[in-house]
Amino acid sequence: MLNEIIALLSLFSTSAVEQDYADFNDAYGAVALLDSDPRSGTRGFEGRSRDAWQQIYVSKRLRLIQALRGAHSRDLSFEDLRAVKLMQTAVAESSETPHSLAPVGHCKDASRKDLELEPLQEALYACFTELANSLDFENAAVTRVAAFELLTRMAEPQRRKALFMAFLPLWRSINDSGAADSPYRRMIRMAAARAARKGSPIDVAARTVGISPAETERWLERILEAWRQVGVATDTQMEPWDYRYEGGRAERELGEAIAREALQPLNQRYYADLGLDLAQCGVIYDLDPRTGKAPLAYTDYVRRGRMINGTWQPTVVRVSASYGRGGLGPLNELVHENGHVVHMMALRTRPAFMDLGDPIFFEAFADVPSWSVYEPAWQQKYLGRSVSESESLRALYSGVMLDVAWALFDLRMLRNPDADPNQVWTDITSRYLHIKPHPELAWWAVRVQLIHKPGYMVNYGLGAVITAEIRQQITGQLGGFQAGNGRWYGWLSEQLLSSGEALETRELLQRFLGRAVSPDALLGELGRIGYPPPGSGQTRNGR
Repeated sequence: MLNEIIALLSLFSTSAVEQDYADFNDAYGAVALLDSDPRSGTRGFEGRSRDAWQQIYVSKRLRLIQALRGAHSRDLSFEDLRAVKLMQTAVAESSETPHSLAPVGHCKDASRKDLELEPLQEALYACFTELANSLDFENAAVTRVAAFELLTRMAEPQRRKALFMAFLPLWRSINDSGAADSPYRRMIRMAAARAARKGSPIDVAARTVGISPAETERWLERILEAWRQVGVATDTQMEPWDYRYEGGRAERELGEAIAREALQPLNQRYYADLGLDLAQCGVIYDLDPRTGKAPLAYTDYVRRGRMINGTWQPTVVRVSASYGRGGLGPLNELVHENGHVVHMMALRTRPAFMDLGDPIFFEAFADVPSWSVYEPAWQQKYLGRSVSESESLRALYSGVMLDVAWALFDLRMLRNPDADPNQVWTDITSRYLHIKPHPELAWWAVRVQLIHKPGYMVNYGLGAVITAEIRQQITGQLGGFQAGNGRWYGWLSEQLLSSGEALETRELLQRFLGRAVSPDALLGELGRIGYPPPGSGQTRNGR
């Protein structure tokens, strides 16, 4: 049996093994779709019920495990060997039952001392669903994303503080009183032990960029140090509830022009101007808040494109988010998620390679279009008004630098899991973000990735380096795209995206850039901010 399969691998583009792998992925996507939204469970997908898709997934997984076990041969080409390796890894990492990003645990279980790593992470993940999407503020429920956007707009410091402190129930569920046996501190010790054995997302990201984990930390610190010089008006420290307001002038001046119902039309209009008509792509959108919904915005396959009888069966993608309000921040996030759609739609390759590469790459690429909403040219074209380049970029990078700070926090906690996370976060934010120390508050605990996948935040923080690099390369080779460029999608598909995982991500980036990845493009972007903010009347104190 194995010899027959290996013989088939030499014709992998049409082999039964690779088609089984495509069926396996499609079954996973269908089950995840149906599980993520209870409303769709009774309707099924493409004529099959959830149980029918589950049966396909289980049977295809078993077939692949048997077929791919030990499938290596001198008779296979380098490309086919890579295809086998990718499929082996994906199947080995899959679970017996597919699952969506909908919560499966209960927040109250996070206090249990007997839980192993995965059940504890599931319980902490559930805390975000149960608490973060229904913050109690001024006798109303506010979602986590809406709270971030409101913090950029509210002129009254006491209201900002009250909204900030509405996160307290979430922080307590994650880190309790901060003692060594808090749910997070128990979780990070177990996660660090596993990372020491098997590696972490930080190790993967560092390899992709071509540096060591130690150099990763130095890059993050260098980026934050550059921000410390240009990010705020003076060296005077601010309260943590004022940070988003300090960088939020663009949101305050433009946010009202972006109503909740305008988010999707603006998103679709921009991508149409980049050469991809999302309305014709069959993307499934789930953008309204609801009880029990996944606590983070995400994009995932429902069905991966492939050739069937000589015809390309198109990719089907789903975008999930919770938008209770409009604004520049929510729009940036939505455009980011649709950056993943672009990436998925651009793939035209064999089933084994129909994926996005390393996380740091696909998270960074999704920001390539989303950063444009903070460019005055984009604002003028799509909103009819704009703010200064300095204030627009300050709004963008104040958020990016939070991601860089969380990446550094993640790295330091995985390296030293016995450290007090509140103090680690305080040390980073007081030094680099000009924020007053509040080690009594676990205010770092507002990103679900920190408890769901420790180390994953590096893909946003260090990923900003790759985003700036790709944006710079596109502009140099194709021209500006901040307010649209009809060649953008086709050119990027050909130059960077369509081959999927046919190449290692590090090699793909080096071919596209013509050199190794460097932080210089991002540091140059920070230099565009200028100092001080126009009209601030403030001067910088030397340090």
